[in-house]
Amino acid sequence: MAEASRTSEARRDAVFGRWVLFSPARSRRPTDLKSHNPTNPSPGPGTGAEAPKPSCPFCAGRESECAPQIFRVPPDESLPWRIRVIENLYPALRRDVEPPPPAPEGEAEAEPGERAVRGFGFHDVVIETPRHDVRLWDLGAEGVRDVLLAYAARVRQLGEHPAVKYVQVFKNHGASAGASMAHSHSQMLGTPFVPPSVTSRLNCMKEVFDSSGNCSLCEIRSKDILISETPNFSAIVPFAASYPFEIWIIPRQHLSYFHEIEQDKGYVVWNTMGQLTVNIKLLLCCLQALDLGSLLKTMLQKLSKQLNDPPFNFMIHSAPFGLSSSCLSYTHWFLQIVPQLSVIGGFELGSGCYINPVFPEDAAKILRELDCST
Repeated sequence: MAEASRTSEARRDAVFGRWVLFSPARSRRPTDLKSHNPTNPSPGPGTGAEAPKPSCPFCAGRESECAPQIFRVPPDESLPWRIRVIENLYPALRRDVEPPPPAPEGEAEAEPGERAVRGFGFHDVVIETPRHDVRLWDLGAEGVRDVLLAYAARVRQLGEHPAVKYVQVFKNHGASAGASMAHSHSQMLGTPFVPPSVTSRLNCMKEVFDSSGNCSLCEIRSKDILISETPNFSAIVPFAASYPFEIWIIPRQHLSYFHEIEQDKGYVVWNTMGQLTVNIKLLLCCLQALDLGSLLKTMLQKLSKQLNDPPFNFMIHSAPFGLSSSCLSYTHWFLQIVPQLSVIGGFELGSGCYINPVFPEDAAKILRELDCST
């Protein structure tokens, strides 16, 4: 439909409830859309350039310059580390202040109107590799899997704190996407409240479920927006993508919590050699995590190749802790990747609507047909 008409169209998203205006006249051909601000502060492996000398506190050998470590992979301190989870040296929320008092039983979490609470929370950093010249998608599928499992392990730890209501896992790649360090890393914030965008997302998905009896993300059927599919996950350009070449990676099984990616089959542990210890109980869950790691790697490679290594953000949208079991039928976690190819203007800020110059079907076709094997 997009290719035939090439006229503007407004679409409403069934997960965030946003309206998006698709206006191909505002851009050149979709294949011409490239980042004019490529990130690539350090060459990836195989570029022919010499690996730079360690130049930041995230590099191996400069661990003492970082904030305290929470855990590492592998856990054996006598072996070189591959992943480190540390406290953020400049946290947005502080773990050393008293948490806000819980709402009295039977009362709403917050009264209407203005409110101020202490800035309690957790702000952590996941250093994805000890090498300064390696990006997340330069790792093998197993390496990306291990980063994802480190996210899940830390989210589970934070979920044990009674005052933490939600954990937002995210990655900023490139200065214009919010990254203050070039070394490949991601972050997470554990908040003492459920962020309003999460509440809005759940409310929107509940409306769809109440109306149709189906989960918004289980209902995606169109092959036109599909980029790639594995036994456990689908990668799509969403029907009402707010951003050009936006990608969602969605579990094909209905799952509400990202951190339960292997929870039902037991914990994944790393042995002293830094390898995943796998038994029969863990086999299926490890394959699921490897599936996700492989698909995420491929999607990031495709975006880098097609869009000239653009700045991007990715976010994991999960359910809040302690969600009522009656809400689990319509909550479905997913990973959203947003390349930063345009500037958010006054219309978007004022209306909450977005303008996207690339129809999702066109973006999906381009990414689907792009070969990253060379």
